[in-house]
Amino acid sequence: MQQWFARLGSGWMVVAAVFFALMSFFAARLGGHFDSFEVLFYRTLVGFLLLLPGMLRNPRQLLTPHLGAHAKRSMMGYLSMAMLFYALTHLPLATAVTLNYTSSLSFAVCFVLLRGERLSPPVLLALLLGLAGISFILRPTFDAGQWLPGLIGLGSGLCAGLAVFHVRELGELGEAPSVIVFWFFLLASLFGLAIVLLRGGFALPDLPSLLQLLAVGLFGLGGQLAMTRAYKEGRKYLVSSLSYLTVVFSALLGVLFQGQTLAASALIGMALIVACGLLAIRGGR
Repeated sequence: MQQWFARLGSGWMVVAAVFFALMSFFAARLGGHFDSFEVLFYRTLVGFLLLLPGMLRNPRQLLTPHLGAHAKRSMMGYLSMAMLFYALTHLPLATAVTLNYTSSLSFAVCFVLLRGERLSPPVLLALLLGLAGISFILRPTFDAGQWLPGLIGLGSGLCAGLAVFHVRELGELGEAPSVIVFWFFLLASLFGLAIVLLRGGFALPDLPSLLQLLAVGLFGLGGQLAMTRAYKEGRKYLVSSLSYLTVVFSALLGVLFQGQTLAASALIGMALIVACGLLAIRGGR
């Protein structure tokens, strides 16, 4: 079994894409019954509880001199997911997920603004394609009077790019990936608990809702673990490219199980954003 897992290599990103699409699908289904902050709290809490036993076997690894950097990364990651979960309840599944995947644009912009790096021609072209894709996606969204969810979905991509930027900073500081992931789940769970309590507390889930909340948490954690393994064992460019399968799988789930249809302009925009991401990855190698 271990040999089979190792041979999967870059294919782990396909597994991660399926899991992330399923996480988004169940989060969207829960949107009519729970506040998006509640759904997000359960998503991070499940991950934290499942990771805790393994981390406690060697508690020294949790000691870090970079708690402030972890807090910045966790806050950006939390805001990104909170905005994504809100967008998922108001927009077609594939549209919300694609807007979240504009993170490659904001990640590139972070390096220009915060590190003073110059953009290579492929990355500059990627940014232009991404901006065009955003305009194509938001056009039917705005026409339908859903400008606020559209902008919030775009904000999720901005915060996701900032989160990835801070993850890279933590890596440069010498923090292990497992420690970065654990601190994210811990701090995001604490952020989420405080926000839910300030907003009036929790709604009591029935059994079907509880199972779907668990699915959000399990698929979210499974996606992160599969993605980590893909980057460890696969080829970096191929793995990054395969991550955009999440958009494809989300579109399929929305069409097959939610009866959603996408305007032609939205499909063009999705294709442009995927192309933007692939160009940004290749140009940033």
